[in-house]
Amino acid sequence: MTGQSALEVPANARCAFCDYLNGRRPFSVVARTELIAVLVTREQRGLPHLLVVPVVHRSTILDLSDSEIAALAVGVRTAAQAINDAYARPGIAVWQNNGIPAQQTIAHVHFHVAGTLPEGGTEWGEVAEESLEKTDEIAGIIAPHLGGLG
Repeated sequence: MTGQSALEVPANARCAFCDYLNGRRPFSVVARTELIAVLVTREQRGLPHLLVVPVVHRSTILDLSDSEIAALAVGVRTAAQAINDAYARPGIAVWQNNGIPAQQTIAHVHFHVAGTLPEGGTEWGEVAEESLEKTDEIAGIIAPHLGGLG
């Protein structure tokens, strides 16, 4: 981890991901280890759209320890493989944003892993928020494919 950062991170009053991981707000958590968790986002920008996050609050990628970044990398690959196995998408997008100018909206580092849409790519505009029941359904489809993370 580095000390100072020039990144401008969002000033969230409370961290949504910490609330989800601590059970203060309902969310579809598919798998969790000591270091990372895989979640199903309510903003489905792909088929499906998962998030891989560190369990401990870290604002940006610059704040991660070597063990956390290694666990996240394995989690991203495992999530991509699970999407491939469960949904057979022709493409998988992975992205991660750090700082407001890079469109980071929650100051808790997270990796997006999403299967492509039928027309290709993922949705970058506004998307309807899915119900918790729908994201729990996606979690049920993905969970058996997460191997050691489940």
